[in-house]
Amino acid sequence: MSTPASILVVEDEGVIALDIRATLAHLGYSVPGAVATGREAVAKVAELRPQLVLMDIHLRGDMDGVEAAREIRERFDVPVIYLTAYADPATLQRARVTEPFGYLLKPFEERELHVVIEMALHRHELERRLRESERWLAATLRSIGDSVIATDAAWHIRFMNPAAERLTGWSAAEAAGRELAEVLRVSLPSIPRASVTGHEDAGGGTAQGVLVTRDGRQIQVEESSTLIRDDAGTVIGTVIAIRDVSARGSAAPSRPRGRGGRS
Repeated sequence: MSTPASILVVEDEGVIALDIRATLAHLGYSVPGAVATGREAVAKVAELRPQLVLMDIHLRGDMDGVEAAREIRERFDVPVIYLTAYADPATLQRARVTEPFGYLLKPFEERELHVVIEMALHRHELERRLRESERWLAATLRSIGDSVIATDAAWHIRFMNPAAERLTGWSAAEAAGRELAEVLRVSLPSIPRASVTGHEDAGGGTAQGVLVTRDGRQIQVEESSTLIRDDAGTVIGTVIAIRDVSARGSAAPSRPRGRGGRS
């Protein structure tokens, strides 16, 4: 049997806070506490580490619900659902910036509260898994020996691993956002061989050529590129792997290649 999700209630109206706690308990959630101010909310999240916070936007004191939610999101990565009976446009704009996981207008029904909480918990878990996968992927790309560069659909660099930094002479921070051709200066002797992926429209290919580093050195390399497509088949980026093959011997006479060759 799974442990019930723990939810902190932040509400400065005592009667409303008691009613919310009773509703949450009836729905099967754990309510480790209820507080009435923004600063108490931040302190309680640090102490209890709940899985979710129900936060009234309008709180008494020098820290309202929006400011408390911002600090909680940044420091603890705990999802926040806002509770409000009304909110002026300026407050709503501030609230949107904190990326809340939902809004509930008072008074709300038990079923409405249940649905919003379950959606928020599910979304937060998906985001956590995505961040974890991204960390694993980034760690893998940083650790492999081949140079790896990733671009967006417009050929602007989004990622370089340490091997690519050493090979090109560009740091990842300096290269970020620059056009690929500015950083990866490679001349190819022939049209790249198509990649064998099992998908006819995958795109990309493999070729050997000469890379000119940032300081002017020439290195014989083998380059493999793979196009990244979304569900509709639109190209959203490219991943390029470059390997130093100088030890294999001289490459054939090369010809400069512009961006038109990357298709």
